Amino acid sequence: MNFQAALRKEMLEQLRTYRLLMVGAVLIVFGLLSPLLAKITPEIIKMIPEGETIAQLLPPPTILDAVAQYLKNTGQFSILLALLVTMGAVVQEKDKGTAAMMLVKPLPRLTFLMAKFTALALMFIVTIAIAGLACYYYTWLLFGALDVPAWLALNGLLLVFVLVYVALTLFCSVLMKSQAGAGALALGLLFIISLIGSIPGLGEHLPGQLLTWGGGLMAGETETYWSALWVSLGIIVAALAGAGLIFQKQEL
Repeated sequence: MNFQAALRKEMLEQLRTYRLLMVGAVLIVFGLLSPLLAKITPEIIKMIPEGETIAQLLPPPTILDAVAQYLKNTGQFSILLALLVTMGAVVQEKDKGTAAMMLVKPLPRLTFLMAKFTALALMFIVTIAIAGLACYYYTWLLFGALDVPAWLALNGLLLVFVLVYVALTLFCSVLMKSQAGAGALALGLLFIISLIGSIPGLGEHLPGQLLTWGGGLMAGETETYWSALWVSLGIIVAALAGAGLIFQKQEL
């Protein structure tokens, strides 16, 4: 079984288990809701006690508020979805014995892992693209057109941000002996990255800064954070390389 066949198997599994549909539905909903939430936030505030007074102090919602909502919602839920759909990717197949069956074809172990990562990456490429298109359309209806090149760059940075956690969770799925253990370890790594990011001077070099960069592009800012992009790509490569080295030595 070659890489193309292994990738086809992973994509079919995504369709049959409705993971692609689940991830797509969640991200598309938030793509549509984000500009709407930005638009109606002042009306929601008016519904709370003394909300009228508070609402008068707030500036009218703008197109940048829609972008901020999109980054916040898709950023948070993409990480959660990355953990959920990836934590059982390898450990589940080892537990059921299907990994051993595939690897006697013979299928190289590194090809097995890369097919899984590629399928997951394609899942998020497609779903983020559709969510971005949905958000663009609804933002255009409520606020006006977004800058297309900046919007494409923002969603590209969002994709890299998500793939960091896909790669880390795939590493955890190789390392651990249970799906719950893989998920717990992935959450621990997420917490560690967040903790390091809170240290002054370090946060701007970590994956979370990619979302800040994307938001800045939409606001017309020229400041760049290339170090955050290179660190993110480095984490992805290191996680996949580590997963490959460990998987080569495991008995199935």
